[in-house]
Amino acid sequence: MALTNAQYESIRKGYEETQDKNRHLLNNRRDYVYEHVPGYKDSDESVATLSVSYGKKALSGDESALDELKKNLEELSGRKANLLLAAGLPANYLDPIYDCPDCQDTGYINGKKCHCFKQQMINLLYEQSNIQDMLALADFSALSEEYYEGEDLLRFQNAVRNCKDFVDSFKTDYRNLFFYGTVGTGKSFLSYCVAKELLHKGNSVIYFSATGLFDTLARYSFDHKLKESLYNTYEDLYNCDLVIIDDLGTEVTNSFVTSQLFACLNERHLRKKSTIISTNLTLEELRDRYSDRVYSRITSQYQLCKMSGPDIRIYKKRMANRK
Repeated sequence: MALTNAQYESIRKGYEETQDKNRHLLNNRRDYVYEHVPGYKDSDESVATLSVSYGKKALSGDESALDELKKNLEELSGRKANLLLAAGLPANYLDPIYDCPDCQDTGYINGKKCHCFKQQMINLLYEQSNIQDMLALADFSALSEEYYEGEDLLRFQNAVRNCKDFVDSFKTDYRNLFFYGTVGTGKSFLSYCVAKELLHKGNSVIYFSATGLFDTLARYSFDHKLKESLYNTYEDLYNCDLVIIDDLGTEVTNSFVTSQLFACLNERHLRKKSTIISTNLTLEELRDRYSDRVYSRITSQYQLCKMSGPDIRIYKKRMANRK
């Protein structure tokens, strides 16, 4: 899911508005200086007069005209700066104003997107991800091994390693992740960490709770009044770089859910678009609930990350009550 044409247009329009704003601000500054700094307007108008005069000399064959013009303009520039300083204003008070000096509020540097343009793209991608609030605390650096020990710790370390490898190779290797195991062991949080890293790199990510995903698909399939408004969401489900399906198994499962889950996984696989799924189900429960073909698709095409240990949320609450 790249940005839509409308989103690109909104960014472009934003640059135009920024340019207009800064142009208006500069004009106000110039009007103020012309009115309150004696001699500045005359000096400013002398620039055009000098340029025309020496331009004519250059055209008539005077080889020294351009050098003389340059020298006179430098002297005039120094005089104007001194006038501003004498009036208590910065010497660069009437320099062009830019929110981003690097691209001069155009969004591009030598034909390539400026860092400010890329940041706006990332901001839009964050907004589209459905997990903007959840990403506030999600970070690989925030992970802690203190809640795990023994085999639980080894599983956690393996899952973290797989997540980091997934992020590092995302542009070159098509991979999927499947987190399963007991409640509260950090499966969703790891998904958020991956999402945050990939969003920051400019990839498109959409998060769905399992309940939200199948509710959206049901409304798209059966509610014709909403079909048009849900079209972009439906398309994004298959086209975005990464889809996260969280808490698979918490939805009411029926034949529609099973068929839609397989269709989603199959279509994304055909398009080589990565998916992360988290669930509290065991692999046996996964097979019994969603059919052999869903089970086969996940176990053959996803990197399985089993997680176990105490419920971290309950553990934290218990520790807080002891203080």
